[in-house]
Amino acid sequence: MSAGTPERRSSSGEISAEVVEACRRGDRDAFRALYEAYKDRVYSIAYYYFHADSDAAGEVTQQVFLKLMREMSRFRGESAFSTWLYRLVVNACVDRSRSRRKDAFGEDPIVLERMATHASHEDLFAQREVAESVQQAIAALPAKLRVAILLRYFEDLSYADMATALNCSIGTVASRLSRGHRLLARTLAPMRETIAAEPPPKA
Repeated sequence: MSAGTPERRSSSGEISAEVVEACRRGDRDAFRALYEAYKDRVYSIAYYYFHADSDAAGEVTQQVFLKLMREMSRFRGESAFSTWLYRLVVNACVDRSRSRRKDAFGEDPIVLERMATHASHEDLFAQREVAESVQQAIAALPAKLRVAILLRYFEDLSYADMATALNCSIGTVASRLSRGHRLLARTLAPMRETIAAEPPPKA
């Protein structure tokens, strides 16, 4: 890195305050560094929110960074930059859902992580069926509950960061997650009963 170029990452893994401040001044190189640091994360959230729709994810990613260029001056550093960015991503996803009147899908990373652990080749087909059932169940959630589940279990945000990103209280975050869990449990109950009724594999 050349002399005079600000460090791109802080010790916490966030984009550095120097880069953010350079972006606020209109530095194109700094904004390029910020884009490279966060574009995959933004795309990933949108991609799973819209059930692996790459076109929707690409459009949302473009919208988010265009808006970011226009609104960098609004970031005051009161929270982590990534948390502020999550709010832009959530708003862009919700706005696109409303404008297109499409059902958006999401994935439940907890279930997918568990499926990926100790998986054998014989389990792959069954895992795909479970993943599809989970996707459909999350797709049926109201948008506010769906995005709460996604931020909590896919992006691993804390309740405090979620509250900032979703512009609500921590109590509201907890309520949305609780409601989302209950609705998912109700929807997926038949699948769990089917799995429980299956005979154990032969030794």
